Amino acid sequence: MLPWKRVLRPLAALLLTAAALAAPVTAAHASDAPTSGWNDYTCKPSAAHPRPVVLVHGTLGNSVDNWLGLAPYLEHRGYCVYSLDYGQLPGVPLFHALGPIDKSAQQLSVFVDQVLAATGADKADLVGHSQGGMMPRYYLKFLGGADKVNALVGIAPSNHGTTLSGLTHLLPYFPGAEDLLNATTPALAQQVVGSDFLNRLNEGGDTVPGVRYTVLATQYDEVVTPYRSQFLSGSDVRNVVLQDLCPLDLSEHVFVGLTDRIAFHEVANALDPAHATPTTCASVFG
Repeated sequence: MLPWKRVLRPLAALLLTAAALAAPVTAAHASDAPTSGWNDYTCKPSAAHPRPVVLVHGTLGNSVDNWLGLAPYLEHRGYCVYSLDYGQLPGVPLFHALGPIDKSAQQLSVFVDQVLAATGADKADLVGHSQGGMMPRYYLKFLGGADKVNALVGIAPSNHGTTLSGLTHLLPYFPGAEDLLNATTPALAQQVVGSDFLNRLNEGGDTVPGVRYTVLATQYDEVVTPYRSQFLSGSDVRNVVLQDLCPLDLSEHVFVGLTDRIAFHEVANALDPAHATPTTCASVFG
């Protein structure tokens, strides 16, 4: 039996990590923040950027707070940009992506159809952070999304689950904790390494034909761990460690999706590989 102090200290760290995920980088929220020009259903993709970009937020994120950095970055480069809320729980505002991931993938499917209908495009590109980089793979694999998606870019995606810096190993020491997670916040339980959901998602291969995959990981990720578990295997996959491009990039899990312009530059490269330019530390000024 572990001493109580040794058990409670990591549990407290687990709760603090969850709280950090929920903290936005700005006071703006989905209810009161301007969306600039994104989610403009009158936007028509250009010849240079013929596919709309759908942004898929992470666990405890929402369609605005998660994208206050990346959405304007892509808009400025001429993309039609859209974002959705998914995985909402009753009575829990702002902090989404907590419901069952297969149901969230169904919400994504409906949203992509709406975007394609509005823009007249044949396919969309998806960019997701954390759970938002992994969940679309369910849509691609099981819900017909591969016919409607050209590329999936995952920023710190939970593709093979997480140990949460080893803290999930403590769950067996708390009888009923796993059942509680499953009952109250299914998406958290489904992202733990070895979950039934992840086993089904990854069975038979990480990718589906016809879709280009890019994974952007930071070695300082403390949430989706080990960080290399984010990588995918397949014939049309590019796995990137951001510190290989800029050793000075210190972004961890949350800020790599919110503010990291090194990651943003790589997103732009993944969306338009024919016009990609080298990503360096100077990309923060681009």
